[in-house]
Amino acid sequence: MGRQRPGTPTLEEVAALAGVGRGTVSRVVNNAAGVRDSTRRAVRQAITELGYVPNLAARSLAGHRADAVALVMTEPDWRLFGEPFFTEVVHAVGDALTDTPVQLLLTLVRTDTERQRFVEYARGGRVDGVLLMSVHAEDALPDMLAKAGLPTVMLGRRSGDETITYVDADNTAGARGAVAHLLDTGRATIGAVSGPLDMYVAQCRLRGYREALEGAGVTPASSLVVEGSDFTEQSGRRAMADLISRRPELDAVFAASDTLAAGALDALRAAGRRVPRDVAVIGFDDVHPARPTDPPLTTVRQPLGEIGRTMVRLLLEEMEDSPAGRRSVVLPTELVVRDSA
Repeated sequence: MGRQRPGTPTLEEVAALAGVGRGTVSRVVNNAAGVRDSTRRAVRQAITELGYVPNLAARSLAGHRADAVALVMTEPDWRLFGEPFFTEVVHAVGDALTDTPVQLLLTLVRTDTERQRFVEYARGGRVDGVLLMSVHAEDALPDMLAKAGLPTVMLGRRSGDETITYVDADNTAGARGAVAHLLDTGRATIGAVSGPLDMYVAQCRLRGYREALEGAGVTPASSLVVEGSDFTEQSGRRAMADLISRRPELDAVFAASDTLAAGALDALRAAGRRVPRDVAVIGFDDVHPARPTDPPLTTVRQPLGEIGRTMVRLLLEEMEDSPAGRRSVVLPTELVVRDSA
């Protein structure tokens, strides 16, 4: 086991043809970082010319690699995997792994028992690294994985003092820009439907809402903010109905996700409020093509494709090089104006 078949090209032959060392070819085959683009092209051309096929079984045995990473969501409900935001992230991560030998495993971790079981599973050599989504403030799973020595990258962070490598969008600036747009278009009584505030992403988006109001000399009113129980459409519908009953004069709402905004649109329609004539609505994420709304939703676009690709890049680098200390990447957002505001 582990030998090339007689007559098949070897790693050494690829290296000789490309004019590089054996280790460089190995790094290109493994899609590792640290190889110049010109070198990478030369190696790939040599692989194509020779018809070289990596012996993945031998490589995995020699390096004790599973050639698999787990994408883990820490939410109590499997149905959230079907929400557009999460499906977009899964697609982006999957696309980023297409040209690597790494398989993607999807799993949901909901309880302390499941956390411990997953860590034991991962430590058993079944995965080489872990990508985490939807982590709440007090979730111990990232620290359990770090203690076990497993390369881990998070989508978002648990707090401003996060100790685990993460990729995030600039949620505060995105929300601030959205509410500034509402103010610039003449809206005076602006409500907010936040996500669950035990998640740092929801805290940041609510902070941006408040900063925009304060910057315009408006004191944020607690009666204009309703916390969603999660980021689902049903939660947005309930929160919007609550806002209408509290402050019937409101003329705009910032929702902390597109799914919350979709629920808010339903509640406004049920209450006889016209959007945007009576109430303007802005969401966050830009999963509009996956969940069309009536009217089309003005929203804050976070670059989900780039987020997924960056998470994969950082994880592969940690799997290959085990860099010391956590790293972070915060990507910019963009306001996309459509018909709802």
